[in-house]
Amino acid sequence: MLKVEIRRPSIEDLEELNLFFRTVLTDTFAREGLADLVEEIEADIESKKKYLKMDFETSGEKRYFLIALLQNKIIGTIACGNANELIEECTNGELVNTIEIGTVYVLPEYQRQGVGNKLLAEMLRTLNARGIQEFCLDSGFKTAQTIWKKKFKEPEYCLKDYWGQGQNHMIWKIPTSGVYF
Repeated sequence: MLKVEIRRPSIEDLEELNLFFRTVLTDTFAREGLADLVEEIEADIESKKKYLKMDFETSGEKRYFLIALLQNKIIGTIACGNANELIEECTNGELVNTIEIGTVYVLPEYQRQGVGNKLLAEMLRTLNARGIQEFCLDSGFKTAQTIWKKKFKEPEYCLKDYWGQGQNHMIWKIPTSGVYF
């Protein structure tokens, strides 16, 4: 098990985080067989940068990030904030006031070593401390869907072929208590 440090990002981490987002999102799209979706990759990278900026500008009120570091190198991220537009749209507004956990990424060479679990556990502690009793998360990536199904069982919503034939989008609604890793 890797000995990672989990902490809030600082403005000094901004450049490294922007490179991190590019690395993990480019890799994720490629692993999903979607490397040719260059515009979508760039849009996803820009949305993560926007969320990070929102965290810095609001001191974590609108978006709240945590980062995982190994020997002072950022190897993972997680964030929470209001449910994204896609979640709101696909649930007909049912989750509009629900906190979303997202931006759960780990550098490829550190995946499957417990980094994501450590980030998620720390985020759940944060949500519990804030009195938040449930959260949601969504994914259109098959690899991530497999992980989330293993952790949280079947999603509350499964939008068949949302991203194209055989490309489903899944949304989970999960209580913050009783989730263990």
